[in-house]
Amino acid sequence: MAEKATIYDIAKELNISAATVSRALNDNPKISQSTRKLVMETATRMNYKQNKLALALRSGKSNNIGVIVPRIDSNFFASTIRGIEEELYPHHYNVIICQTHEDEKREIENINTLLNSQVDGILMSVSNVSFENDQIMKRVLEKNIPLIFFDRKKNIDGISYVIIDDFKGGYLATKHLIDQGCTRIAHLKGDKSLEIFVNRFNGYKQALLDHGLPFDENYVIPTKSKVEAGSLAAEALLKLKNPPDALFSSSDFAALGAIQELKAQGIRIPEDFCVVGFGNEPFTKFMELSISTVDQSPLEMGKMAARVFLEQINNTENLKIEKKVVLNPELQIRKSSSRIGL
Repeated sequence: MAEKATIYDIAKELNISAATVSRALNDNPKISQSTRKLVMETATRMNYKQNKLALALRSGKSNNIGVIVPRIDSNFFASTIRGIEEELYPHHYNVIICQTHEDEKREIENINTLLNSQVDGILMSVSNVSFENDQIMKRVLEKNIPLIFFDRKKNIDGISYVIIDDFKGGYLATKHLIDQGCTRIAHLKGDKSLEIFVNRFNGYKQALLDHGLPFDENYVIPTKSKVEAGSLAAEALLKLKNPPDALFSSSDFAALGAIQELKAQGIRIPEDFCVVGFGNEPFTKFMELSISTVDQSPLEMGKMAARVFLEQINNTENLKIEKKVVLNPELQIRKSSSRIGL
């Protein structure tokens, strides 16, 4: 038997028309169940493989969804991708994953590659909030392809998004530290080009103001989401004339680095210094000194982003509707900040 059979080979084998074979392979309701079963069994036996791209070009539907994330070696993005796949799999969609590595040029290449692959939709977490890539994102909309942001977004008319309330997350974390009796609360601030980190900072600042505590710029240190960066930030804070007695970090990794530095300098946690992170990374609850943190609900975020896509793809009128979904953050209180108890 030939390695790559065609629909004509199957038609000849079964003594039916190629058109009937094609309809059977594509679930045409005009074909009886018995004929469809016979065609499918014969196709499998003859090693027939459908040309998915050609099928997509003919039908206008590929059943492929593009997912663009900054990186996949992150529990948060791995969990959101899992949520997207779990929600879309029952609807027979396949997921194509691309990484930007925080590179705008690569982000553009990812979008172009997905468009050329005839994807039915794109779900993405943007690399940053500059306006360099806005045009290509608008081009996706012009093609009537659903584009949904999750976690990180840009404010572009017509594009739906699913995020958490980062402002509220920052506020809850800071208020918790205030409730523990902390009065000099520092903040390890993330990349200012990303709206999520700006909102977390604004939540921190507002909580201080609402509870009568002064905002001190010296207590705010721009910090990358890395353990080493958190350690250096804590070292700098402890050198201040009036060092803080707590910190809220925009990242669990930076929070971990800060805790390591605090311990190295003999500072007791939480007795002398309280720490809250953001992200609820798996390591935060398994450490001997478990870390209080804000949970981002990545699995639910991924599922919700997929649902927004399904709503739009199943009703073309919804393509023109901008849907804004904001999930509530949850504060996970653990040992690193529990002076008064859980």
